[in-house]
Amino acid sequence: MIASQTFPTRDAWAEAAANALAEALADALAAGGRALFAGSGGSTPSPIYARLSEADLDWAGVTATLVDERYVPETSPDSNAALLKRTLLTGRAAAARFTPLYSPAVTVDRAAAIASQALAAEGRPLDAVLLGMGEDGHICSMFPGSPTLTTLLTPGLKPAIHGVPAGRDGAAPPQERLTLNLPWLVSARRLVLALTGAGKRAVFEREAAGDPAVNPIAALIAANAPLEVFWTEAE
Repeated sequence: MIASQTFPTRDAWAEAAANALAEALADALAAGGRALFAGSGGSTPSPIYARLSEADLDWAGVTATLVDERYVPETSPDSNAALLKRTLLTGRAAAARFTPLYSPAVTVDRAAAIASQALAAEGRPLDAVLLGMGEDGHICSMFPGSPTLTTLLTPGLKPAIHGVPAGRDGAAPPQERLTLNLPWLVSARRLVLALTGAGKRAVFEREAAGDPAVNPIAALIAANAPLEVFWTEAE
């Protein structure tokens, strides 16, 4: 059974999602003085980040990272790292440590290996994750038809970061990316999927009923990930 909550306004939705994430981080900090958070990019999570950044946490004990990233430096307008720093790692949350997925390596796969080592060095699962979902059903950078999809959705592998090639002939993504794999998400202590708009509900229901080998949402469900869906139909 998937935990799901629906909210009448964007404000209520953002507040509830931020509170859920803050609670997970607080629990981890109380247990051992450290916490690991991974967030998504795009415009949808910005109001959640704004509220989460105000949470009364020992942010110095928090490491923040991303669920995926475009293979671009922070100076690019497409950088998820830059967005996270603008929207979450401000105010109280500025004390958190940021671990990027991007590095100016020779190839995206080498950058993925560097990021994998950095996150593995944290020595803990993700305590809180904020996910979004695209209109095509992708989460992180797990795009339909991508040649990396089967590997990314294999539950028995070690948690790792993988390079994702640019799609061909107009297929997504338009540029190389870096992404967490399914085992990172499945091992998370709290996994919040934040969705807005009536259309996303139909996409989610379609994806949830799909094949776990090629549908990321179905893969999360099949692997018993701690998935919580926060909905609002308010645009």
